[in-house]
Amino acid sequence: MKFFCLTLLIISGITVSRSERYEVVGAADTVFAVAGEDVILPCSVKPLMSVVNMRVEWNRSDLRGSLVHLYDDHEDRNTDQIQSYRGRTKLIHQELQRGDASLKLASVQVSDEGRYKCFIQSKSWFDDTTVDVKVEALGTPPVITVDGFDDSGGLHLQCESEGWYPEPVLEWLDSKGVSLSSETTETHRETDRFSVKHTITVHERDSTYHCRVKLRHHMLEALIISSIKLISVIVVVIVIAGIAGLLIAVLVHKNRGKVHLSRLGLGIV
Repeated sequence: MKFFCLTLLIISGITVSRSERYEVVGAADTVFAVAGEDVILPCSVKPLMSVVNMRVEWNRSDLRGSLVHLYDDHEDRNTDQIQSYRGRTKLIHQELQRGDASLKLASVQVSDEGRYKCFIQSKSWFDDTTVDVKVEALGTPPVITVDGFDDSGGLHLQCESEGWYPEPVLEWLDSKGVSLSSETTETHRETDRFSVKHTITVHERDSTYHCRVKLRHHMLEALIISSIKLISVIVVVIVIAGIAGLLIAVLVHKNRGKVHLSRLGLGIV
């Protein structure tokens, strides 16, 4: 009889232990965030159960001493939190009852990019998962400027944009969408942002050219309608007007001389 009772206790203990086990799951793919916006880092337990009475700890696994957020003993305890995360992290306590320990990260910064670990611990079990976060910072709309002509009459076009992260791809396209080779390419990094500048020379008259800046899931574009023929006409008109103005000035000066001599009673042959 005693052996039977002991067996039941052991089986009961195993059953309870297995019932308290769970798996911590995160995001299936990399989480992309945009600088300045908010993002949710997924983390939950499977099968679904309340984690209100558990310890939920978010860390940066790619950094040392990297506490991002801590929930323990029914409250947030962030005295040892990384300074750069102060006031920007939040767990939705109502969702903890549904087994959801996802972290809301506000006002994303480029420095937030990295690998995060979500660790959930009960009295008898623990598990964790990792979430990879990539940050994108959108730069300024591209600006196209005309940078003069070359000896063959080609028009120099320059396109530049700044404030991107990571380094974006800048490309020139003609009116048919065909990519054009840049003659000069400049890329500069200032702190955590990139600026890019590309220059091309075009000879086709009356055409449209597009400057496109791409970054993963984002794209900004500008276009310019180029008419080299029109520009040449404008230049010619300006030159002719200048010559005409000079001739008029000479004639006026000559006529004034004639008038002056006639007043003096001098004849002009």
